[in-house]
Amino acid sequence: MSKVSIKPLADRVLIEPAAAEEKTASGIIIPDTAKEKPQRGNVVAIGTGKKDEPLTVKVGDTVLYGKYAGQEITVEGKDYLIMKESDIFAVL
Repeated sequence: MSKVSIKPLADRVLIEPAAAEEKTASGIIIPDTAKEKPQRGNVVAIGTGKKDEPLTVKVGDTVLYGKYAGQEITVEGKDYLIMKESDIFAVL
């Protein structure tokens, strides 16, 4: 897990996406052009929540989110996703 110098606002969460799968379960190597966007990642920073809605995820949680959820950003040379907590489906 990375330490970042960015603090999301309100109900936003900063996620470091997991690496895309390199092989299928049966051992077939997936080429770069066929890899799907990961839908799993680790929470690296969270906002303070909304006044009446505290955040339920915490830094270090592994989460599942929608394929097209969030906004891709680059901070200090690393790629992250920033999204609202409501875009997260589950904590693993």
